[in-house]
Amino acid sequence: MKEETREKLMGVSVATLATALFKRGLRNQVIQGVHPVGWKGKNMVGPAFTLRYMPAREDRNPITCFRNADHPQRVAIESCPPGSVLVMDSRKQAAAASAGDILITRLMMRGGVGVVTDGGFRDAATIADLEIAAYHTRPSSPTNLTNNEAIGINEPIGCGDAPVFPGDIIVGDADCVIVIPADIADEIADEAVEMTAYEDFVVERVKEGETIIGLYPCTKDQHQADFKVWREKNGR
Repeated sequence: MKEETREKLMGVSVATLATALFKRGLRNQVIQGVHPVGWKGKNMVGPAFTLRYMPAREDRNPITCFRNADHPQRVAIESCPPGSVLVMDSRKQAAAASAGDILITRLMMRGGVGVVTDGGFRDAATIADLEIAAYHTRPSSPTNLTNNEAIGINEPIGCGDAPVFPGDIIVGDADCVIVIPADIADEIADEAVEMTAYEDFVVERVKEGETIIGLYPCTKDQHQADFKVWREKNGR
């Protein structure tokens, strides 16, 4: 991902990105049901590195399996590239944790910029205080071995009903998380910046008492002219 694209995506909302993707026929890119464990005051942006869980089978998932150096959950933490977001397909299961504070701390120290699961995290209050961005459905204390087995690393997954391919660009804000196909990330970022500027202009006008008819969406030439003046004035 270009650094310029990253910077643009840091300043736009998931809602705006969802609209830009909707215009291209992509309707299911928001990861449903997840929210920040602790909002960091800035967007999470990075390419996806994935981990997939499957239903656990008791004879394969004793607590001793964590001693295995090749355990996929541990390998994913130790191989997620710096600057990336670890995205976990936990089968929308929050009855057992996808990870805890020690693993997420290690991911942070290795340079990961974020972690997303459609399950839950244990030690959620501690994770909330870490610098790394984290998103889940709810706190969950039981070990993942209770009902999940980590089985696939950096392969296509589903997370919260959204398709996620390795390298897709993940953006999280104070509300939720969205997945941008990597091949259109640059153009989506450009469009979202433009949309955000106009939306800020609209909010200012609405607060001044103006009707949204003809303003949002813009259908009047006068609004376009006023927006141009507003952008010049505000350096947007």
